[in-house]
Amino acid sequence: MCLASMQVSTPHAHLNSTRGNKTSWILLEYMKPFLLNILYLKNPLYIYIYICYKNVLMDNDADFFWSTVGLKSWKLCLFQISKWICPSAPTRQVTLFGGYPCTAWFNVESMSEDACDDLEGLDASATHVANLLSNEPDDVKLGIAGFSIGAAVALYSATCRAVGQYGNGNRYPINLSATVALSGWLPTSRNLRNRVGASQEAARRTASLPTLLCHGQVDDVVDCKIGEKSAQTMYSAGFQNLTFRTYNRLGHYTIIEEINDVCSWLIACLGA
Repeated sequence: MCLASMQVSTPHAHLNSTRGNKTSWILLEYMKPFLLNILYLKNPLYIYIYICYKNVLMDNDADFFWSTVGLKSWKLCLFQISKWICPSAPTRQVTLFGGYPCTAWFNVESMSEDACDDLEGLDASATHVANLLSNEPDDVKLGIAGFSIGAAVALYSATCRAVGQYGNGNRYPINLSATVALSGWLPTSRNLRNRVGASQEAARRTASLPTLLCHGQVDDVVDCKIGEKSAQTMYSAGFQNLTFRTYNRLGHYTIIEEINDVCSWLIACLGA
């Protein structure tokens, strides 16, 4: 096992911000991701993981500590995995936090189902994640996983893969083999069934994509009912290969039991 650096250019995204009659452009910078390589493995699974503790107002040291412990905790399935790409979200103002600048994949107005989705921010982040995986060989398996708002990007990416395009209509470029969402929710859920039902090919991809959602029953940041509603929405839209699990006394963090369940799920659905 070795820890390798990845030489990549730092991508940027320009987002439109409209206030009153004035329109301005916001420059978002996506930082270089951490890259963990595991060598000499057969039938590799390439999986992207985003650890999103900064989005619940924890400091940088706690974020780095959680990501380090999280990677080490996945030892049950590391024998199948040859690369982990761990990107960081850009810093932006988040309405849910009163406009406080923090690392976030997209803007969140509220956790209500009636809240407007930041489709532009979602597309920008889903594109960034897909681009990190787009240069991998064609014969490897690709997966996206995330925690909290990172889980929301993972689930949004799953819907983009199913439909074959981003919300803006651009083609989704990669073939996902697995999606994992911990303590998150599904953005743009209101029109998912109509998007999936637009073509037989979209319905086929939706039914075949393995998807795992896990949630703590006492989550005080993203309520467990929101995660459950997301799972129900995806299943009713055609995500037949979907698993939803909850954990007693688990808040907005993760535990070894949950991590072990994710590892076992990955092994069961993807095989050796």
